[in-house]
Amino acid sequence: MEKKIRWGVLSTARIAREQLIPAIQRAGNAELVAIASRGSKVHEVAKELEINIAYESYEELLANPTIDAIYIPLPNHLHKEWVIKAAKAGKHVLCEKPISLTSQEAIEIIEVCKEQNVKFMEAFMYQLHPQHNRVKELISSGVIGEIKLVTASHSFYMENRQNEFRMNLEMGGGSLFDVGCYCIHAIRYMTGAEPVRVHCMADLDKETNVDISAFGTLQLDNGIHATFNCSFDMAGRNEYEIVGSKGTIKVLYAFRPDQNGGLGKIMIQQDDMTSEENIPGDLYRIEVEHFSNAILTNTNPEVTGEFSIGNMRVMEACLESIKTGKIMQMVN
Repeated sequence: MEKKIRWGVLSTARIAREQLIPAIQRAGNAELVAIASRGSKVHEVAKELEINIAYESYEELLANPTIDAIYIPLPNHLHKEWVIKAAKAGKHVLCEKPISLTSQEAIEIIEVCKEQNVKFMEAFMYQLHPQHNRVKELISSGVIGEIKLVTASHSFYMENRQNEFRMNLEMGGGSLFDVGCYCIHAIRYMTGAEPVRVHCMADLDKETNVDISAFGTLQLDNGIHATFNCSFDMAGRNEYEIVGSKGTIKVLYAFRPDQNGGLGKIMIQQDDMTSEENIPGDLYRIEVEHFSNAILTNTNPEVTGEFSIGNMRVMEACLESIKTGKIMQMVN
């Protein structure tokens, strides 16, 4: 029988219950061993999701010697603490985005994971869906000519904002940290370039001061320009568009193809001709199997720690631009 990575989950967060735990259970090279939370509710969740072991503390789960990998979907401000604790317990770590609240925290996380000889991956699951490799193939083929502009959008309307950690500034709240990070990540990933100038504006919530919407402009080091927008206050969108000298490529379910039955949808426009490609992929299962395989084969995950640090640096520049109103110069 093929060896499987044994997983533990820290928290009963919704994304864990609805996405990652079912994905681990679908995966061919992974199995779910235990879940932990602070309180007795964890037993109900474990029973509902057919998880054999439930702990009422995170420390107990980390002390289980049979667990190989940990998934962390905790609120953003807790990522650094629990990634480092998991790494020091000898566990490989898949941590929800954003990796941390600052680039310095991200650097510390990656350094500790390297020191402890454990794998780390930030859960930018979108990158692993095969639609993005197809987009890169189309770009390389010259179908849209030379890239001139990239735009990215990720938004949803948040109905219940009371007692929501994403509306708490100290917990790493705000649309930039929650969904804007995908836009920045995709711009950098799809172009292979880094921003040298960053300008960002935001609509701030009057009570909490978190950005409920953010609007950014990036100048990349290869001359390409990019824009992004993200929001808790707009209709749902998760897309990017690459504009070339001879055509455009638009990816309509860039970050959440699972909202379209797993199908990525690519629209290619050239003059008056439009074509469409639909590319399937079980997004979260791909993520779990990719990280599990990296552990099994002792290879590096495709979503690297260094790329995660770079994303945090751009997000910091965006936040500083929002605060000061200035265009930020970045040194790469």
